[in-house]
Order: sequence, then structure tokens, then C-alpha cells
Amino acid sequence: MAKKDYYEVLGVSRGASEEDLKKAFRKLAIQYHPDKNPGDKKAEEAFKEANEAYQVLSEPKKRGMYDQFGHAGMGAGGGFDPSGFAGGSFSDIFDNIFGDIFGGGGGRQGGGVDLRYNLEITFEEAALGVEKKINFEKEFSCETCTGSGAKAGTRPQTCKSCRGTGQVKFNQGFFTLARTCPQCAGRGAIIESKCSNCRGSGTIKKPHTVNVTIPAGIDNDQRIRLRGQGEAGDAGGNSGDLYVLIKVLEHPLFKREGEHVVLDMPITFAQAALGAEIEVPSLTGPCKLDIKSGTQSGETFRMRGKGIKRLNGSGHGDQFVRVTVEIPKHLTSKQKDLLKQFANDEKPEAHPGVTNFLKKFKDILRT
Repeated sequence: MAKKDYYEVLGVSRGASEEDLKKAFRKLAIQYHPDKNPGDKKAEEAFKEANEAYQVLSEPKKRGMYDQFGHAGMGAGGGFDPSGFAGGSFSDIFDNIFGDIFGGGGGRQGGGVDLRYNLEITFEEAALGVEKKINFEKEFSCETCTGSGAKAGTRPQTCKSCRGTGQVKFNQGFFTLARTCPQCAGRGAIIESKCSNCRGSGTIKKPHTVNVTIPAGIDNDQRIRLRGQGEAGDAGGNSGDLYVLIKVLEHPLFKREGEHVVLDMPITFAQAALGAEIEVPSLTGPCKLDIKSGTQSGETFRMRGKGIKRLNGSGHGDQFVRVTVEIPKHLTSKQKDLLKQFANDEKPEAHPGVTNFLKKFKDILRT
């Protein structure tokens, strides 16, 4: 079963700050920690899942790899240390991670919306890497009001309900929690006179062009994160990110198996019987391949280093050429005579597979 997206597990946006991540994990830890749910396997699994997501996203390097390539960018270990906090007690988690019990401020207040762009690339582009230019529309900060949303000569007024924080706090048992202020929708300010250009939104939608570097070895459904290329934030806040989701088109000849390339190629009866040097296609152009005499249909030849570049490492995979011996459907009289002569001269040891099959078949008939 495919792993869930780590951000989805924690219930946060991709632009979530460290404090957002702490709050999200803290909430799930309270709900699912095994100390509070003895014997509940579902709660235990939910806690482990949240624990894994937090360990990856709370470390900048791991988070960067995950943001760019998803779970594939984590390698075999998933970027997760299973010892983590899973063995800690309920109180240990809050002592080690959340020393300031719900005392911190908000996360990415005013941050812009993340965008997603589906980009189709060819098989060769995915294997070799490529530069792509993509065009789309997005929200930019309004130049007239510099993103404030207020009419020229006026300023947004601090929200009296949340005092400009964008959040209102409330008590829930032992803890003090926070939620988006309903009065100002989290902006921290009220606009009384709206900008005529953006009508108070603070943003304007315009065409945008971005150059995307596609690394060699990227695979289908992996993504690339472009920081700050999403939509502009409220009141001049930071822009969101752009996530480019890669869709690799099928190739008419090649198939991908991890870092390797597989090619099914027909050869003639004469080439298989006598051996030959043939020309085969590869990602970098035509290559020579020696077919040994007596090659059987279905045999596979390996061309080292002719596969796909390893995304998170050095070197390339290999190309495997699987041959199919094609028997001619139409023969001339001369070809038929030559084959009849060839058949008459054949000895049983020339066809060990046929000989063994006939022997087993005769043994069955005798029983």
C-alpha cells in the first residue's frame, strides 16, 4: 500500500512552518499516543504514522528531499528513524519536543497558496534530464496597494477581535489552543476602503513563466518544488510554492524498470543461428550488440551503463535487450530446399530441448 503524504498525515499545508508542524504533531500525539490508548492498535499505528511524518518534515534536509521527490527521495530507509519518539512516554514527547506547551505564535500567517502544475515529458527527457519552460496564471501582489488591499491614502485597521495576530485563543481543558480569527479571516486587519485595482484582495491574477530544471532519472508521478513560485500571500506576505508533478509519456520501444531500460527486439532466424553483430537503439543513440550463434528466442543481453541515471546517486542503470527469433512466413523454393537439406543433416544433440521433451513424452506414453 502506498504511503500517505506526510503533510496530509499531519494535516498541514506544504508551506507549514516549524511551529505549525509542532502544533499538528502535538495534537495527534495527544490523541493517539499508546500511553493514552492502551491496547488500541489503530491508535498505535496512527501515532507511528504521525511520528514518522514529523521526523522527516521537522528536519530541513529531509524535508527538502521529500518536497522535491516525495517518498522516492527518501531512499530505502524513507528518511525515517524508527527509534524516534515511538518508544518514548507520553510526557517525554512533550518534554523533548514541545517545551513551550502551546505558547508559540502562529505559522505562516498571510502566506500564499501553493500551486500544482502537471508537466508531461518524454521518456528520453526523464532519463537524460531537460530544461522546460512552463506558462500559467497566478496571483501577484497588487502593485497599486502593494498587497495591502486598501485604497490609496488609507491603511488597513488592526482587527480588534484578534489584535492583529490573525488568531483567537481559547481554552480546552489543560491547554490553550488557537484558531483563525473569524472577524478578519486570519489577516489581522480590517479593510474599510478597498483598493480599486484589486478590490481589496491585495492580489492580481497575471500570466507567469517559469523555467524548470528536470533532473536526469526522474520518474512518473514524482514532483519538483519551486519555492516562492506559487500565489502571492495576503497583505504582501510570502508567496506559496509551485509543485510540478511529472508525467512521463510511454515510449514506443523502451520500458523502464527502476534504473534499467528494457528493449524487446526481433532478430532473424539466420542471425540467431549463425550469430551476428546488430545495431540496437539506446537512450544515447544506436549501439552495436553481438548476438552469439545459437541464440534462443527470449534470451536477454545486457548493455552495462546504457540505462537511466540514478536520481539520488552516481552512475547509470543498464539496458536489457530481450530478443525474439522471428521465423520467416514466406520462403522461396531454394530456401525450402536448403532447409530440408539442413533438417536431414541435423543430429539430435543439435536440439537438446526438443530431444528432452520427446524423451519425457515417450516415458509418459509407456506408463
